[in-house]
Amino acid sequence: MILGLGQLGFFGLLAARLQYLQVTQADQYGILAENNRVNIGLIAPLRGRILDRYGQEIATNRPNFQVVMIPEQTKDPIETLRVLEKLVPISPSRRKRLLRDIPRSRGFVPFTVAENLEWEQFAAINLNLPHLPGVEPQVGKLRYYPQDDIFSHMVGYVGRPDGRDLRRDDPLLKVPGFRIGKSGVEKQFDDTLRGSAGSRRVEVNNVGRVIRELARNPGAQGADLMMSMDSTLQNEAIRLLGEQSGSVVMMDVNSGEVLTIASAPTFNPNQFTVGLSQREWDGLLDDQRKPLINKAIAGQYAPGSTVKMLIAIAGLEEKVITPNEKIVCEGQYELGGDTFHCWEHEGHGAMNMHDAITNSCDVYFYELARRLGIDPIEKVAKKFGLGSPSIPGAFGEKKGLIPGRDWKRANLDASWQTGETLIAGIGQGYMLVTPIQLAVMTARIANGGKAVVPKLLIDPEDVVANDQNVSRANEDIISTDMDAAEKNTLIQVDPEHIKLMHKAMTSVVNNPDGTAFGSRFNLRGVASAGKTGTVQVRRISKDERESGIIPNEELDWHLRDHALFVGFAPVKNPKYAVAVVVEHGGSGSKVAAPIAQKLLKMALERDRQPNKTKTARANAFNKTIKTKAGKA
Repeated sequence: MILGLGQLGFFGLLAARLQYLQVTQADQYGILAENNRVNIGLIAPLRGRILDRYGQEIATNRPNFQVVMIPEQTKDPIETLRVLEKLVPISPSRRKRLLRDIPRSRGFVPFTVAENLEWEQFAAINLNLPHLPGVEPQVGKLRYYPQDDIFSHMVGYVGRPDGRDLRRDDPLLKVPGFRIGKSGVEKQFDDTLRGSAGSRRVEVNNVGRVIRELARNPGAQGADLMMSMDSTLQNEAIRLLGEQSGSVVMMDVNSGEVLTIASAPTFNPNQFTVGLSQREWDGLLDDQRKPLINKAIAGQYAPGSTVKMLIAIAGLEEKVITPNEKIVCEGQYELGGDTFHCWEHEGHGAMNMHDAITNSCDVYFYELARRLGIDPIEKVAKKFGLGSPSIPGAFGEKKGLIPGRDWKRANLDASWQTGETLIAGIGQGYMLVTPIQLAVMTARIANGGKAVVPKLLIDPEDVVANDQNVSRANEDIISTDMDAAEKNTLIQVDPEHIKLMHKAMTSVVNNPDGTAFGSRFNLRGVASAGKTGTVQVRRISKDERESGIIPNEELDWHLRDHALFVGFAPVKNPKYAVAVVVEHGGSGSKVAAPIAQKLLKMALERDRQPNKTKTARANAFNKTIKTKAGKA
């Protein structure tokens, strides 16, 4: 009797609980059941293209032939993997990862066995499918750089999200095969290029296996970006640098558009898209020329004689010297028992400002720097773009260093010394600049003192109107950039002082006494101007000076002088400014100047091709529109 009453009580409680679940909590558990039945997954958007100023593709997307395996649908996943290895290449690292992960996985989760396959390999898989249960060929999209290494540093590359990326609250980063910008423009403008994710609703069973697709939203592909760079000039810059380590920057002195921004040695970003082998990665890391560093914006060098124009401007602004005053150079300068040497050991004789820049006389600028002190030098250098980032938001850009009293006190806990001012007067000592800063400095001299800033994107009005995908993206980014930067405001410097620098820089290249005379050109009456720089990277002892300085070519590579050149063209109505740095190149006049002059000449020659810009852009975008229409 008691047992019967107990059973009745138990079943009564059970009935009450069922009533509560079925009626009172029906809505809540109905939602949970629906969530268990329907999954929503993200679809990676197609990444926007990157184009040069004439519409040539720098970065695009191409078919990615890949093979995935669903372990539960094959009798023996490990044996299937061995069969696949005979048909398609599987790297040792991927094979090791698959052998580790497949046994631990839920059987219905697909694994990418191989990707970036050739068509013949992909076809071989399809032909053998009857003998490969659980294997599925797929066609996706893979980032592709059709010009290989030419734009590697500035454009950068994409890669799979790593652990640090995945900590961000963005579910798109976990979509298989999705890649994000890892460096350069790909990283700087990643949000613009990425687009908006799509989604699909699928019905799954109680263990998560997809039964059928219910709905699909393709999302929106990323916007295309039209860069200011010129593929032809960029190719030539890389060719001229060759196996040397260095960089070249060329920009429009009025608009600020960067036409060339090259760094060498290069690397192929396509290798990063599919994944580097350990051997390839180690090779890049071990190269003493540092191919992974974008030297154009992250290489920091003493500017040497390329900044002597700024020292001259500071002297004129502070009225401590006149253009015609002469200073005698006897090959060395004495200060407090220390000797500061001129590169011309026999001395230049009496030099006025024009002659001192033409001949790059160190003694003249030692004396001028002594009269000035470091403060005016620091002030003028910063006005012309040195010591601060040049491109707003550029990935990895270094700001260089324009030293002064406050900097030394804060960083070295020491007072500034007069001898350090003398060294700064010839662009050595603590002073550091990047090649992009040297290009900005030269552009501001060339354009008469406008505070032009570099731009990586074409202005919206210069993009053909029928490609709104490019026009909108460029307009949004450029307007944001220019809000944060000066827009051609005038530098507070007497324009007459800048004109004197024009004349002196013209003499450097076109006067037989000039240090760059050997690389001059005359393009049907059009000439260029510039300034050489040879930067010492080692200390030369007194004994070595007395016995004879060791020639650069007899030194180990890393002990040789850096070679620099800055210039602009044409001399009348300047349009282009260029900066070249060749690490351990030995001589600015013999190594860096010829590279700069050849590029300036090529840019001027290209300008003589009528309507090249508009025609090329129109053709490129008409092709784009037809392609999009065909796909639609």
